[in-house]
Amino acid sequence: MRMFCSSWSAAPRRVTPLVLGATLALLPLAPTAAEAQNSGRARQVVPIVPGRDSLLYVSNRPEDHPVSDYEGAMRAKKVTDSIFEARSKGHMKFSKVTYKSSADGMTIPAYLFEPLNPKGARAHGAMVWVHGGVHGNMDQNYLPFIKEAVAKGYVIITPDYRGSTGFGKEHHNAIDYGGMEVDDVESAVSVLKGLSYVNPDRIGVMGWSHGGYITTLLLTREAQGSPFKAGVAMVPVTNLFFRLSYKGPSYQRSFSTQAAVRGLPFEKREEYVRRSPYYWVDSLKYPLLVHVATNDTDVNFEEARPLIDALQARQPKLAETKVYVNPTPGPTSVGHTFNRRVNRQTLERDDSPEQIDSWNLTWAFIEKHLGKN
Repeated sequence: MRMFCSSWSAAPRRVTPLVLGATLALLPLAPTAAEAQNSGRARQVVPIVPGRDSLLYVSNRPEDHPVSDYEGAMRAKKVTDSIFEARSKGHMKFSKVTYKSSADGMTIPAYLFEPLNPKGARAHGAMVWVHGGVHGNMDQNYLPFIKEAVAKGYVIITPDYRGSTGFGKEHHNAIDYGGMEVDDVESAVSVLKGLSYVNPDRIGVMGWSHGGYITTLLLTREAQGSPFKAGVAMVPVTNLFFRLSYKGPSYQRSFSTQAAVRGLPFEKREEYVRRSPYYWVDSLKYPLLVHVATNDTDVNFEEARPLIDALQARQPKLAETKVYVNPTPGPTSVGHTFNRRVNRQTLERDDSPEQIDSWNLTWAFIEKHLGKN
C-alpha cells in the first residue's frame, strides 16, 4: 500500500501530483520554514487507499475537461431541428438564427418562434428562454410550452449559448458557466429588437436549472442596463460553493477545467462568488419569479432553500417565490422537472396538479410584468 505523509499541524499542506505508471500518487512537498517552525510533532503516515486518489483528483487544466460524443450530439440536434420544424407548422413560425455575443463576437445559434400573424408594430412582448444542463441544449421537450407562449402572442428565442451540445467540440468546450454565457443569452435580445412588431420595453427572460441560474444572474449581477423587464427562474442553480461540494469530484471536473475558471472554489473563491446568484440577491433590480421543489435531486432543496429565504427576506417587493413540497415527479431528477412533464411520444403536456399550478402562476406573472398581447 502506498503511503501519504503529512504533518499534524493545522497549517495547510502543499502537495504535488506524481504519476506512477497509471496511478496518481500525492506526495508532500518539503515543508516551508514557517511550517517547520510551527510544527513540533512528527509527520503522520497516512495510507492512500488504492483507487481513492484517482477518484478524488480534480484537474484544473482545460485540456482535461470531460469529453463527450460530439458527433452523436450533432446528429441528435438535427433530429430536434426537424421535430421543431414539423411540429411548428400551423401553430407558429419556426426558424434557426444566429447572432453575435456581446462578450467576444462568438456566433451563437438559436431557435426563433414567432406568431403566424403578428398584430403590428411594437404590439408583441417577447422572451428569451434559456435551457438547462451543464452541457445541454434546447430540445423538443419544451415544445408544448413554447407553443403555449406563442399562442399567447409572445415571441420566443432560445439560444444555445457557448457550452451547449449539438454544435461540435469547439462550441461545447467554450463553456463559461456564469461567465460569458450570460452575455450570450442577453445578446439574443438583439434578434428580438430587430423584429418591428416586438416592443423592446416588453422583453423578459425565463430559464430552467442552469437556465434559471443564468436568468437570476441577468436580473441581479447584470441588472445594470438590463434589457429585461422581468424574469422567471425555475429550479435554478444558486450557489456553486454548495453545489460543487454536494455533487463531488465527477461534477467538479466540469467546472474546474473551464478555461476561465481553472480551479475549485477553495482556489478561486472570488470567481465562484461572482458566479453564484445567491451572493447577488441584494442587486436584484427587476421582478423575479422562482419555483423550487423539495424532492429535486438535481438542484437539491438544501441548495435552493437559502436563495428562497434570502429573496423572501431581502427582496419581498421584487421576488415572488413558491416551494412545492414533494410535487409529482417529472421525467428526470424527480422534482427537478416537476413543471416540465411532457409526453415524450406526443410532445403534449402531461399535467399534474403542481405543473398546472406552476404554469398558471408563471403566465399570471409574465402577463403582469410584460403585458398581454
